[in-house]
Order: sequence, then structure tokens, then C-alpha cells
Amino acid sequence: MKNYSPCLYLGIFGCIWLPNIMQVSFCSRLTSQRRSILINNSSSPGVQLREADSKHVVIDNGIVEVTLSKPKGFVTGVKYKGINNVLDIQDSEDNRGYWDVVWYKPGRVDIFDRMEGTNYTVIMADENQVEVSFTRRWDVSIDSNIVPLNIDKRFIMRRGSSGFYAYAILERLEGWPDVNMDQIRIVFKLQTNKFNYMAISDKKQRIMPTLEDRARGQPLAYPEAVLLTHPSNPQLTGEVDDKYEYSMEHKESKLYGWISDDKSVGFWMIRPSDEFCNGGPIKQDLTSHAGPIVLSMFTSTHYGGKDINTQYRKEEQWKKVFGPVFIYLNSNRANGAYKTLWKDAKRQMSIEVESWPYDFPQSKDFPHSNNRATVEGQLIIHDEGVSKLASSAHVGLAAPGDAGSWQFESKGYQFWTRANKKGFFSIKNVRAGIYNLYAWVPGFIGNYMYKWRISIKQGSKIILGVLKYIPPRNGPTLWEIGIPNRSATEFFIPDPKPTLENKLFINKPHDKFRQYGLWDRYSNLFPSNDLIYHVGKGNYTQDWFFAHVPSKCNRYSALVLRHFLPSDDHLIPSGATWTRSQASWSCCPTELTDIRGQGPTCRFASNPACRDKS
Repeated sequence: MKNYSPCLYLGIFGCIWLPNIMQVSFCSRLTSQRRSILINNSSSPGVQLREADSKHVVIDNGIVEVTLSKPKGFVTGVKYKGINNVLDIQDSEDNRGYWDVVWYKPGRVDIFDRMEGTNYTVIMADENQVEVSFTRRWDVSIDSNIVPLNIDKRFIMRRGSSGFYAYAILERLEGWPDVNMDQIRIVFKLQTNKFNYMAISDKKQRIMPTLEDRARGQPLAYPEAVLLTHPSNPQLTGEVDDKYEYSMEHKESKLYGWISDDKSVGFWMIRPSDEFCNGGPIKQDLTSHAGPIVLSMFTSTHYGGKDINTQYRKEEQWKKVFGPVFIYLNSNRANGAYKTLWKDAKRQMSIEVESWPYDFPQSKDFPHSNNRATVEGQLIIHDEGVSKLASSAHVGLAAPGDAGSWQFESKGYQFWTRANKKGFFSIKNVRAGIYNLYAWVPGFIGNYMYKWRISIKQGSKIILGVLKYIPPRNGPTLWEIGIPNRSATEFFIPDPKPTLENKLFINKPHDKFRQYGLWDRYSNLFPSNDLIYHVGKGNYTQDWFFAHVPSKCNRYSALVLRHFLPSDDHLIPSGATWTRSQASWSCCPTELTDIRGQGPTCRFASNPACRDKS
């Protein structure tokens, strides 16, 4: 009996849908001459390291001056262009610039640990570069509120550089307590009376509300979302502010930050690589938000829930380098400072990306380019008996697992690239280790995984040849809804309620889904009955709601599909088996709890058993 496969590509989701728009470029390596220019800028003053007092150390290159607490390793001050401290001087010294981890023992409550150092060491100090280290060693006698990790926080300042670098090496040894670590990040809190303009992409920039504006506002469904009712800037009245709206995919969030009207100064986070971030290149995470606050999220359970692999058990040894990231400062007193400072920050970002992996960090745990590898090959698709080129496929290396497991991986490193139009790919700057090769192709359902594990040696080049991906199917496609491209932008996304808008996302189709409260619009549009979609007649850009959420009348999200088969449906043998292929995404696993065929109608329901609401 022949199987027929009406392929159905759905965007079912439990709590929050974050579409993923794929666009990655691979930057060329800087020439050795360019690298030497970055390392030795003899026209600039040399870098100086000095003790400010018994509890503070200062690194100064004549452009930027950074003050660090000793031995705790908090960034207490950043002096630049006449501003004595761009960080929030109203806050305590341990709450201005810091690393933190949110962790807990299984079954216990979360603990917030700022990774306070106990020892201070000068790694190197000459006129071209200073690198300092703040460490903390763990043992069983330490306070139970301290995360069981060995911590080494590093800060680097270089000659002629308008900023400084930060990275951390975290380690746990075999036999240490079972823990879960839901978040690892670095945070900077800026002066509230100076920095008011936030930029996270070319098209997402705006004047932001203050924390006082938020405090005077109307709380919404969760604490992070506030309706601005009496902001200090009247133009913001009636808008929603929510830090989750400013999330971005890892691969797109290499640059973001704030601009101060006072002295026209920019403060930017530049992350030249996301190899150390969890969840792969399309995982979304926080960037900057009202405060003003700048983050670099290295791992988190945002939009993935507890199913993201952040559990560490007694038998596990683990060590990972997070960063370096570059904290860049710039200034421009001319008119149009916002645009000029953003453009300059993008220029600096390109330099940092092209310089990756850096050749100046002193930790032996950070391999330079000569100790990294390259993996190359070509991916083709074999579908319905026809070979096709895997044009623009996303191809990456991540920890061994199952097909698609990279989306939940936090412990190891990931390296991704985009194949060209003929499916050829080259993954560069790969750390030594054991990996699986994964891929997915826009327009084709499913996840590819190379059948063999790949052992990467330092400085090696591996050519895999031609790889074949056979998308899952049980027969020819009869109909489909949507496009399997890990995005929901092709479906119907409603306008937000007029009283709950963020103007930043108006007239931005690819970001419309970020507006607050769209889950409630489903109940507005379908107050008594769930969505009915007529297969063969419906237009999914207008008739298919982009996300499936519980309606007010039902804790399940129900959907009725009515099949209208083509006129040649007589070609389908009586009793033929139909297979529905479904691509879905959610912040945690959902269940299809009810699937029923009723003649030309198929009804199913999805139970959003979501434990982690964002």
C-alpha cells in the first residue's frame, strides 16, 4: 500500500514563540600586518597598572581607565572622555560591573552568586598589554551559597584600545556536588542620568524609559512588562516596556549598547563569537534593557526552559572559557551623534570579529588560531528520489548527541557556518575535541546529523566530502502549511492592542511577534471556538495564527483542520495511510494529546505543559 504524506508545518508553541531568521556571514581572517597593528600601536600611550588603594587596582591606557575591586574583581569604575565614571555611581561597588551565575542544588531554590574573587594576580603587565586575574577556588568547607566552581575572571587592556576585554574560565572537578546552572553572564549598569538611548541593531534603536518611569507605570502580566503611564519623557506615554522584547538570536547579537547625550559617549558590548554560548546560533537571549543595563548572556534557560542541558552531576568534570567579549567606548560631539556612534561601533565590531580567535589572551585554556581546526564538506539533499543542493544550509559542530540536540546543549562549544548556494561549507576556528556535525536546511523539515563522531585535533583540516541528507517523509506531499525555516513570520501575526504597543516594532514585520500580549489576541479573535483552517482553500499568511496558546475557554490549544483534497483525489487508493509531518517550536516540550480523524476533518489539540514562562 502506498503511503501519502500531507506535510503539515506548524508553529505550535506553549509559552512564547521566537522566530528565527537565519543570516550568518563568515568573516575573513585579518592579515598578519593587520594583526600587528592591533597589537602594537606605538603612537598611543603605554598601558599602566597601578594600585589605587589596598582594595582597588586601576588599568589605564590614556584612553580608558578601568577600576577593579581587589581581590573581588568587580568593575567599580570606567572613566572616559571627561566622565569620571560611566557606571552607576549610585549603586554599590559590587552591583556596577560583575559576572554572575544563577545555580541551585536539585530540588532547592535558586541562588544568585556574583562570582566574588578571593585572590588577585597580575598575569602580565607591560606597555602594550595588561592582563589581571581574580580567582576563587572551591572546596567542601566553603559556604553552601557559593557555587561549586573554580572561577578565574580575567580583564585585559591593550595599548591604543578604546575599551577593555573580559573573559572567565569556569571549572568543576569530578565528585563535586550535583548542581544546575541556569544562567551565566556579565553585567554592566550605567549612569541613569546620562545614558538614555539604546541601540541593538540597525533598525532597533530608541530613547528608553528610566527605572523610575517603570516604577510609576502599570504592572502587566509579569514583572518585566510595564505600561508606561507617567514617564519623564511624555513621548513614551502609553507604550509597553519589557526587557524580553529586546532579545536577539546569538548569531545576530554581536553588538549592542547605550549612548549618552552628555558628551555624546557610547558604551558597547561586542561579542565577536558565540562559540561559548548555549543553544546554538538561533537561540534568543537578552541584550540590553532599561536600567540602563548592558548584558552578555553566555548561558541561560530563556525561551528553552529547564530542558536546556545545564545539569552537572558528581561524575562530571567540566571546564569552559566564556569570552573574551570587548567593552568598547566611543564619542562624537557632532550633530547626528546616535547614527555616527552606532556606525563607528559597527566598524569596531567588524575588526573584533575578523580578529577572532584573539591571539593575546594569556590563558592556556584559550587556543589561538594556530591551534584551531577547519572542517569542510558539501551537503546535498535527497528528497522524493531527486538530489538537490542544500543551498544556505546551516551547518555546525556541537557536543555529541541526537539530531537536533545542539538546541539544548550548554556545556560544550558550538561552531556554525552557512553553506553556499551549492551546499559547500567551511567551519573554521574549531577547538580540539569530539563533536557531531549537525545541519538543517531552510525549506526542508527535520534535522541532519553526520553518522560518525568527528575527532578534531589542534591545527588540523578535515574534509568530509559529500554528505547526503534525506528529510523525513513517507510519501509525496499532498499539501503543506507554512515553511519549515524555524520562523513564524510567514503566518498571521496580529497587531497588538493599541493600548499595549511598543512603537519600536511598528512597521517591522520580522519583529512584529515581539509585541507584548499577542497571546491574548488569540482569545480576542476566537472567543468561543478555536481556529478552523480549510486545507486547500486557506491562506496561512492570513488564516493561520502564528502561535498556539491556551484559549480562555480551554486550557488546551485546539485546532480544526478541514481537508479539501484536489480534484484528482480519486488517485488516492482507498485505505491509504496518511502521515502528517509537523515542525513545531516551544519554550518547553508540548504534547499532542488528541488527534482524531473525522472524515474530511482532522482535529488535534496541543497541551502546553510549560514549566518555564518567560
